[in-house]
Amino acid sequence: MTLEDGSLRTPLCDLLGCEYPVILAGMGGVARSELAAAVANAGGFPTLGMVREAPSLIASEIGAYRRLSNRPFAVNLIPAATDPDLLDQQIETCLAMEVAVFSFFWDVVPEAIARVKTAGALLLHQVGTLRAAREAEAAGADVLIAQGQDAGGHVHGRTPTFDLLRAVLDTTALSVVASGGISNGKGLARALSFGAQGVQCGTAFLATAESFAHDYHKQRVVTAQGEDTVLTDGFVLNWPKGSVVRVLRNSVTETFGPALMGHDPERIAHKVIARDGLIPRLRQSTDSPLRTTTGDLEQMPLYCGTGAGEIDEIVPAAQRLNTLCAEAQARLASGRQTPVGRT
Repeated sequence: MTLEDGSLRTPLCDLLGCEYPVILAGMGGVARSELAAAVANAGGFPTLGMVREAPSLIASEIGAYRRLSNRPFAVNLIPAATDPDLLDQQIETCLAMEVAVFSFFWDVVPEAIARVKTAGALLLHQVGTLRAAREAEAAGADVLIAQGQDAGGHVHGRTPTFDLLRAVLDTTALSVVASGGISNGKGLARALSFGAQGVQCGTAFLATAESFAHDYHKQRVVTAQGEDTVLTDGFVLNWPKGSVVRVLRNSVTETFGPALMGHDPERIAHKVIARDGLIPRLRQSTDSPLRTTTGDLEQMPLYCGTGAGEIDEIVPAAQRLNTLCAEAQARLASGRQTPVGRT
């Protein structure tokens, strides 16, 4: 892989069938068909965020995506945080609809990996630790997404993105993608110079026109800086105890004071603060505000990575992707990003 000419094409692009080594993170609720298709049609690789969604919605979103784009895509599921019966139905729905790429996250569940691999699908597995990286590779993952603690949303490890990236690269021969706090071309160029074959972006695409996030969430990201985010396990209803997220500070995190960690979901009152149609949304749940959400949006978790300071407006997803890639190409072509690590 040569970087000096500013080329962004890596073997990952050939593996996934995209033009640029930029993956849309499978953000639950946010990365739906409209956003996924916009990223795909602009040359990136899209992931539909379908964590714990009903099989009917998964089928609907896959169908909607295919009406908007004929390019390859992945479906993101989280086996370790999904009821086994629902997970079985989700995977069955995807396989019946000939989904060729899956993206998994959180604890490694070998049985789920084996099922999609046996069906001939490609598997990307996001990991937050070296141990998880080794487990995912041993279970059959094709690509490792090294997610550092700089990422918005659910964060599985406590290592800064580029420290984890270097460590994972040193322990595997698989293609490795960097994720966490990368919102501009400088981050992409740096990741490629380390030896990564691409990056995964969430926050950068959340603040786009096609994102299914609520406009309130998008605007908060646009006005935020990285230091406006915190890591906490206080938004934990619906997920396993101790699950940590990176969110923008709000009135809920302020009530935590210094006790950002150690929240027991069994001891959290179920107080309805918002709704998506007839579906209630609870204070301290993991549900972020979507286009369809009404209620007290300020108290909901506003997922955001430390790269928020690089995002100053809401733009079409294609524009964000094109700008990010152009910046990276310029840095690499000018030699401002000296390649380090593996090539």
